[in-house]
Amino acid sequence: MNPEAAEVPGGEPGAGAVPPQPGEEVEIVRSPTEERSWLGRDIDQVATIDVLRRINVEDAGVAGAVAQVLPELARAVDMGVAALRGGGRIHYFGAGTSGRIAVMDAAELPPTFGLAEGRVVAHHAGGELAFGQALEGAEDDERRGRADAASLVAGDVAVGVTASGRTPYVAGALRHARRQHAAAVLVSANPRAELAEEADVHVGADTGAEVIAGSTRMKAGTAQKLILNGFSTAVMVRLGYTYSNLMVGVNATNAKLRGRVVTILTEATGLEAGVCEAALAAAGGDTRVALVSLLAGVEIPTAASAVGEAEGSVREALRLLGTG
Repeated sequence: MNPEAAEVPGGEPGAGAVPPQPGEEVEIVRSPTEERSWLGRDIDQVATIDVLRRINVEDAGVAGAVAQVLPELARAVDMGVAALRGGGRIHYFGAGTSGRIAVMDAAELPPTFGLAEGRVVAHHAGGELAFGQALEGAEDDERRGRADAASLVAGDVAVGVTASGRTPYVAGALRHARRQHAAAVLVSANPRAELAEEADVHVGADTGAEVIAGSTRMKAGTAQKLILNGFSTAVMVRLGYTYSNLMVGVNATNAKLRGRVVTILTEATGLEAGVCEAALAAAGGDTRVALVSLLAGVEIPTAASAVGEAEGSVREALRLLGTG
């Protein structure tokens, strides 16, 4: 069981815990995230600054662990690009901390890149109620994982996120994905994860023991955020949702966003703000159309046609217009 599942408001000892039932087998967890860190063994006896130093020392290794699995992550990105380009969807599946990180990553893609709602979907064990509180048993329900994956079809990608690499909810989702001929990706903090055999790609960052044993909201959670942020951002870049490192999928739907988009246009073109603002207004607030119009020196209808033909890619639209 994920240790977070037993957390309750107030942190009262034993509160919310579910004791084993008579005859029930008690599971002994052996995954790397459940081991004890030598650095944390006296953490309850040192000064506050030393508590933070121990946490910081452990955290410092996370980026390096993620760096070791970038080749696997690149394969997952290419699968995600193929899915979205082919009209499919990307589905995240996770429980507890892993599920919340997945929900956050998926939710931020439409406002950040202009991705249509529903193209990247996050499924959290226990549903919306589990976002803000722990639900006992939700992560252990393989059938619920299968049910939440029911909409998967061939051409989709299922991304299971689990620190231990063995969560039954995620297992159910990945197994159903394989049966539907959808691609399956496992993101874990266990290089030897049990569920690796259920995935086409396993991104298993070796984050090791947590400073608080088993608290996978810490290093494992940080690694999962880095991996999912890298995954989704790289997918968006490869699909043309950026121009250089600028978020050209953002459209000017209010005054604040108009200011941001005008800044993006001035950065991309080197033109004055007034010129960019006029182009943006003529484009009806569509950043990509305004940008193509300015860079290619064409009228808004021509730019809009090129952007549509290029499926939203500014560079491809410029190439079609002979200026890329």
